[in-house]
Amino acid sequence: MATTVSDGDGSVGRYRSAQGRVIRALLRDMRRLRRLIVPSRLQATLPDWIAAVQDLTGQYGGASAALGADFYEAQRAAAGVGGVFSAPVPGAPPDEQIEASLRWATKDVWPRDPEDPTTTVAQLQPLKVRLEQAEKKAEAVVTRLVLGQGRQTVREAVQRDREAVAYARAAALGACSFCKLMAARGATYKSLDSVGREANERFVGEDSVIKFHNSCRCQPIPVFRGQRFQLSPQASEWDRIYRQYAAPFPGEQLARFRRALAEHDQYPLPGTS
Repeated sequence: MATTVSDGDGSVGRYRSAQGRVIRALLRDMRRLRRLIVPSRLQATLPDWIAAVQDLTGQYGGASAALGADFYEAQRAAAGVGGVFSAPVPGAPPDEQIEASLRWATKDVWPRDPEDPTTTVAQLQPLKVRLEQAEKKAEAVVTRLVLGQGRQTVREAVQRDREAVAYARAAALGACSFCKLMAARGATYKSLDSVGREANERFVGEDSVIKFHNSCRCQPIPVFRGQRFQLSPQASEWDRIYRQYAAPFPGEQLARFRRALAEHDQYPLPGTS
């Protein structure tokens, strides 16, 4: 008998909560590392902090990937599909990628010439403010890299598993307009033909569900052969809002969708409540 899977299922909520616990532990440890940065010795101490955060990213990324594998295999078992499949666990992001992300997050802490026309307002703030802003940016990018390990585990499993036909996106209630729109599109892979090596090529532009921004808490949900995907009540409402207020306006859909959500969605967008 065919089963139904939804972005509102309890198993999905529990998985998101488990990944959330990983992130809370990650951020706790990142804040403890803040003592490594000595403002009077930035040149000498900031590289040590970056190296320490790189190690944390690998450690917690592995935990996120393991959760992703467990979630995928549990969803597969619940779907009752045949055969044996173990979700592949990807390796950690390259050190160069992590370091580049952290250097981007901290680029404004360095002293700038106020007379230089390329110097921004953010770069002229007191050092304490610049460090606080850099810490927030670093937490956001590291959160994306760590959760990306779990997401990649699920996505790669969908591509390799003959019994998997799609994945959808589960967005948190307070997610941004882009994430809500992606969640409202449901199981974006349309057919068995889109599974496998060609899958990523079919995700283009704003139709891509593989785009995750900094601090995003969305998670992919696998859909298996014989299953029916059903939008949760909140995602169905986001879909209704999009179709009514944004879909008829090519080139303006996302902006109109955001405005419509602010007015009609019972779950407020970040920064609007």
